[in-house]
Amino acid sequence: MRCVVQRSGSARVEVSGKTVGSIDRGLVVLAAFSPRDTERELEWMAEKLTRLRVFNDDEGRMNLALNDVGGGILLISQFTLYGNIRKGTRPSFTGSAPGEQARRLYARFGELLRLRWDEVAEGEFGAHMQVSLVNDGPVTLILEREAPIEDES
Repeated sequence: MRCVVQRSGSARVEVSGKTVGSIDRGLVVLAAFSPRDTERELEWMAEKLTRLRVFNDDEGRMNLALNDVGGGILLISQFTLYGNIRKGTRPSFTGSAPGEQARRLYARFGELLRLRWDEVAEGEFGAHMQVSLVNDGPVTLILEREAPIEDES
C-alpha cells in the first residue's frame, strides 16, 4: 500500500463538476493498493495516518496530530502511485491491484479510517476527479506498507 499525504487547509474533490468530498483542514490522502495488500496493511496505514504528527505546535514544530488540531481526512484513490516508468516513457501499472480488488481495498480502508476518525470525506473510486487543495507548509509525505511476499517453497 502506498499513500501520498499532504497537510492541507481547505480541500475538495469534484466529479463531473459536483463536489463529492471536502474538508476545511487536515490531511489529503492519495491511496494506492498492490495486489498483495491485506487487512494488515490497511490497518497499519489507517492507524499511522490518524496518529501522524505533521501539524505545528506553538513553537512551529511538527508535533501535533489530527486529534490535537481537529480537521478531516480527504481520501482519494490513485492507482497511478504504482506507476512504473523505469523503461520507456509510458507508465506501467502492473504493480497496482486490479480494479475490483482495489475497489474492495479502498472501501475497507475508508471504513478503517472512519472507525478511527469522525471526519473522513472521499472521492469516487474509478472516476475522473479534480482535486483542489491548499497544501499547508507545504508538507507532503510518502507512506508505504508492503505486504510480505509469500514463501513459495
